[in-house]
Amino acid sequence: MASAAFEEIVEDFEFLEDWEDRYRHVIDQGKAMEPLEDAFKVPATKVEGCASQVWLHPTLENGTFRFDGDSDAMIVRGLIAVLRSLYNGLSPAEVLAVDAKAELGRLGLNDHLSAQRSNGLRAMIERIREIAAGA
Repeated sequence: MASAAFEEIVEDFEFLEDWEDRYRHVIDQGKAMEPLEDAFKVPATKVEGCASQVWLHPTLENGTFRFDGDSDAMIVRGLIAVLRSLYNGLSPAEVLAVDAKAELGRLGLNDHLSAQRSNGLRAMIERIREIAAGA
C-alpha cells in the first residue's frame, strides 16, 4: 500500500544495484528536501531515540496527513525524505495501515543501516504513527 512516490524510490533502488549508490541516492533525497524552519525545531517536534538531532513537524489538512522534517545528519535527512514519500498524502487511517517494516524492507535498509540508525528510523516511524493515531 505504498504511494507512487515511494514506488519510485523502490524502482530507483532496483536500478541501483550497489549499496553505496543506494546510500548516495538516499542522501540525495534528503538534500532535495526543503529544510525545516527553525521555528519548528522545538522539543515538541524532536524525535527521541535517534543518534542525530531529528525533528518531525506534522500537519493534517482536509483529512490528509503530511509531515516535514529535518536532521543534522545527511543520511537521516534522506531517511526522512523516504518516510515522507511513504506517508505524505495518506489519511491518518492509511498511515496506520502501512506496514513500514515490510515497505522499507523492499529497499533493504535494515540490512545496511547501523543499529543506531535502525533504532532512529524505528523511532521516527513510531512518532509518525502516534501522530496519525491522535489525528
